[in-house]
Amino acid sequence: MLMLPTTDGLRVAIHDQGGAGRPVLLAHATGLHGAMWEPLSAGLGDGLQRWAIDFRAHGASGVPEGQDLGWAGMGDDVLAAVDGLGLEPGTIVGVGHSMGGAALLLAEQRRPGLFAGLWLYEPIAPPPGALPAIAGGNALAEGARRRRARFPSRPEALSNYASKPPLNVARADVLHAYVRHGFADDPEGGVTLACRPADESRTFEGGGGHGAYERLGEVACPVVVACGGEPSGPAAFASAIVEALPAGRLEPHAHLDHFGPLQAPGVLAERVRSFADGL
Repeated sequence: MLMLPTTDGLRVAIHDQGGAGRPVLLAHATGLHGAMWEPLSAGLGDGLQRWAIDFRAHGASGVPEGQDLGWAGMGDDVLAAVDGLGLEPGTIVGVGHSMGGAALLLAEQRRPGLFAGLWLYEPIAPPPGALPAIAGGNALAEGARRRRARFPSRPEALSNYASKPPLNVARADVLHAYVRHGFADDPEGGVTLACRPADESRTFEGGGGHGAYERLGEVACPVVVACGGEPSGPAAFASAIVEALPAGRLEPHAHLDHFGPLQAPGVLAERVRSFADGL
């Protein structure tokens, strides 16, 4: 794992997930971390060089309490990864889930031509006025603030997450990766969430104000917007994102929900690989 500096004085963790060839940068959703991409990343095969980021306040990318967590900073984290790894602009495939998809769009808008293509699963880039219509939008921040932060052990944390939504839909190896990297050992012998509940809550609060939708016309590279079959949630505005992109394409997965990359990493790895091979 590498630690790379950002332009605003933080450091972000980057996971080397193997392979060689065209670089792929994997960007996770709010509250998750880069290690959760391991099963999907492995499905891409060794012909692609795979890197996964821990966004600020997530995984190993710790921040001071009260740190600004606006999503412009998540876009900066993407640029920090690209620059720190020395990736060649125009060759990179960005793969993003939810917040991670928005961060990749923000990075491409700040530095046009950065990506060869983007494969995004339900990116949070809502049209103006869309989020209030999404069931549970404000509840995400409230729920994160109340999240249990400490467990006596990782096995007990694993049992807890496997028994209830939303992570009970995750494939077993994905959930194991979440617990392994998403908790830090504490001095009392237990484990504590690496992404503090207050930080996760403030990250959710930034989901509607970053302005990526209004600048989608500047994203010239091919973009796949994949979405699950839920009638509400971010899938509801996936078609609007595609329509606003110069080279966008909708990829529906009716059997999945918003956590599709956690549910079916093997299936989605095949789609990402096909996309990358076609660039």
